[in-house]
Amino acid sequence: MMVDKLDFKKKYKDLYLPGTDPVLVEVPPMRFLMVDGKGDPDGESYPLAVQKLYTLSYGIKMSKMGEDKPTGYFEYVVPPLEGLWDSEEVGFDPNRDKWVWTSMIRQPDFVTEELLDRVKERTAKKKPELDLNDVRLAVFEEGLCVQMMHIGPFKTEPESVARMTSFLEANGLTENFNDLRKHHEIYLSDPRKTAPEKLKTVLRHPVKRL
Repeated sequence: MMVDKLDFKKKYKDLYLPGTDPVLVEVPPMRFLMVDGKGDPDGESYPLAVQKLYTLSYGIKMSKMGEDKPTGYFEYVVPPLEGLWDSEEVGFDPNRDKWVWTSMIRQPDFVTEELLDRVKERTAKKKPELDLNDVRLAVFEEGLCVQMMHIGPFKTEPESVARMTSFLEANGLTENFNDLRKHHEIYLSDPRKTAPEKLKTVLRHPVKRL
């Protein structure tokens, strides 16, 4: 008998599958595996962070095997990669070496620190070359945001951001960035397999009412 798998993208379409026009969304608290880093995403640190996140996320998904199946476990599809982006400088510096980022993947609510530690321990035995100490489990709460689907290469994202800014101005809202709430991207396409003009990326900015 086939067991239905929870696909977060399909169940929570308002969060993962917005249209190509800016909309407001209230984002609830969600559990993530996160890795913080700095520098050009084309450098070594960012791809390594992504590798760690996927390795542990699939390790957690397969934790159903064996005697220590997590309490409350259910079948699910591993959610997409996401990223929070900022700069060491005030404003967003185009110098990619000064970028500050958090790479992250959403986790089901049954994931605990204890479970993550067990999966880290098992993973370390299979892949001792991976230092997993910087991967953390955290609850992230964004609250009120504006978001839209950006279709196209990453370099054209400023065009979509400008549309979101115009939407805010027309609706009595303003961006509300701080140390936790930042420029947020959700990657629905694999850039290794998708033409740049067809890439789908959810863009999300925290906002507040004037």
